[in-house]
Amino acid sequence: MKIRVERDGLADAVAWVARSLPARPPVPVLGGILLEADAEQDVLTVSGFDYETSATVNVPATLSASGRTLVSGRLLADITKALPNKPVELAVEGSRVEIVCGTAKFSLPTMPVEDYPQLPNMPDKVGELPGELLGTAVAQVAVAAGKDDTLPMLTGVRVEIAGDKLTLVATDRFRLAMREITWTPAQESEDTAVLVPARTLAESAKTLGASGATAELALASGDGLVGLSGAGRRSTARLLDAEFPKYRQLLPDDQTTTAIIEVAKLVDAIKRVSLVAERGTQVRLEFSEDGLNLTAGGEEEGSAEEAIAVEFEGEPVTIAFNPTYLLDGLSAVRTDRAHMAFTTANRPALLKPVDEDGQVAGDYLYLLMPVRLPG
Repeated sequence: MKIRVERDGLADAVAWVARSLPARPPVPVLGGILLEADAEQDVLTVSGFDYETSATVNVPATLSASGRTLVSGRLLADITKALPNKPVELAVEGSRVEIVCGTAKFSLPTMPVEDYPQLPNMPDKVGELPGELLGTAVAQVAVAAGKDDTLPMLTGVRVEIAGDKLTLVATDRFRLAMREITWTPAQESEDTAVLVPARTLAESAKTLGASGATAELALASGDGLVGLSGAGRRSTARLLDAEFPKYRQLLPDDQTTTAIIEVAKLVDAIKRVSLVAERGTQVRLEFSEDGLNLTAGGEEEGSAEEAIAVEFEGEPVTIAFNPTYLLDGLSAVRTDRAHMAFTTANRPALLKPVDEDGQVAGDYLYLLMPVRLPG
């Protein structure tokens, strides 16, 4: 098997596949990257699979012979990233892969390709949407997903399909993010809801978003498999077999206080006052007709205070938040201004984008639990 391929295309493909590989594979071959050369199509297929997730990229190449080989994924990623910007030649010689790029030469041992598992088939397509829209929506929601693997139902993004509406939701119990988008469903698709690992979905959606291509969503609920494809890349992941919290009952029906804030000004103010908050415990926000006053810290660790102007309506309220979680929400709205709504200091607050016309957008929300105020 001999391959000639452009360095950038190879490096990008290998890096993307390598990110899906397990850090500590249970068996060595699952840490490998599979290289498959199709001389008839002049395509090099780069793949990785660990029984939970798979990632596959097709790269245009000049091939003198077809074949397949398996090499260490992390090592191949490090090497291709460091190669000079020249065409790369790969050749399998016995039990080794020779890599030549300019004056750089590498020789890597192969892994037993016959022990590598069969890559899963792509499930049936259930719909499509612009990759950029998917990338943005998933990033807005995945920020609220949990990272504690002992609570698997909180480490995923719930994907709800209802006709031409796609709803994405994630929560870690302390905050919740939800985004609704319009997409093009496949004619044969049915309304359903599945739980997709947030990390895998975010990585795949980010890549498709950057490509500008159309993203296709595929599902095989019976087999517990979800797939994403576009721009010559495709990935699959095992669905999480867990019950997602009944989140809609958490959304407040009414509000006693609202404020429209300049996102950049509030972000800067939070970062400044939280410097004295012990381990980022809390930042207190006091809303009134005079504007917003932020405070943090205390007598022992030092204190900070800052005031900024806001558009305020309703009853004055003083409420405290984890500054990191609040900053995550402000970054996720992706608009210059945001709408904040409150009921009481002990009830969740709601954060929504405000568009250029001053309208509160209804397609995204970030729900944040407050921190109990002292005394």
